[in-house]
Amino acid sequence: MKLYKLASATLLEVDQAFLLGPELDWDHLLGRENLKSLLSNESKNWESISSSKAEELLGEEILAPMGNQEVWAAGVTYYRSRTARMEESQDSGGADFYDKVYAADRPELFFKATASRVSNPGSPVNIRKDSSWDVPEPELTLLLSPSGKIQGFTIGNDMSSRSIEGENPLYLPQAKVYQGCASIGPCIWIGNQLEEETEIKLEIKRGGKTQFEGKTNLTQLKRKPQELADWLFRANTFPIGCFLMTGTGIVPDNFTLEDGDQVLISIEPMGVLVNSVKKI
Repeated sequence: MKLYKLASATLLEVDQAFLLGPELDWDHLLGRENLKSLLSNESKNWESISSSKAEELLGEEILAPMGNQEVWAAGVTYYRSRTARMEESQDSGGADFYDKVYAADRPELFFKATASRVSNPGSPVNIRKDSSWDVPEPELTLLLSPSGKIQGFTIGNDMSSRSIEGENPLYLPQAKVYQGCASIGPCIWIGNQLEEETEIKLEIKRGGKTQFEGKTNLTQLKRKPQELADWLFRANTFPIGCFLMTGTGIVPDNFTLEDGDQVLISIEPMGVLVNSVKKI
């Protein structure tokens, strides 16, 4: 089951059939338990539309599938991320921190974005003018209910200013949290789990030409998704649910984003999250 947020409607895809519903209150929608069964029941009266009509609607503006939920993120959950963070922080003396957190029981969790800082699919994500090294971080992202249950999955782009974080680990909030620092979408795939072999792919284009390609899969994720969710909910409450990015296993070497680049992140069955890049 795939759930899309459109400009003035809601689209639900179930077994390759499409149901068009009204504009919903997404705080209320995602702030409930048992989302799959609730949607199955509520969508019985929605309009059945053709796949061609659905494609037409999806070709128009798609919004990030969220209300006012907070977005959080986990770091150093893949070995590749551990290595990259150690490399960028070596000169500042912070490399050991990333090695230690990779092996520790407690994961790295940090606040990523308010809803107003999240870019819609197809809209620009931003890079900072005071950063010289910027990369997208493609991440499987969890939709968590108010009780901490995994309700579904989406694609997340955790934009990262590596030059700022590498200068000093205490600069992490400035490297991670700013306007247009994240994007999620294009839909929420509603289910309890994904196959461990699920692939995450990243492609970066510049002037229409591919500048970088990379991929990983969930077998490389050191911590299970529900484990990360449980840590987040240890001392936090989320009355309308929240999103949790689970970390990246793809970190481009010797590469920085430029204004006008295009970032494409693919995770099936959610599809492809596409964003252009803008320097602010």
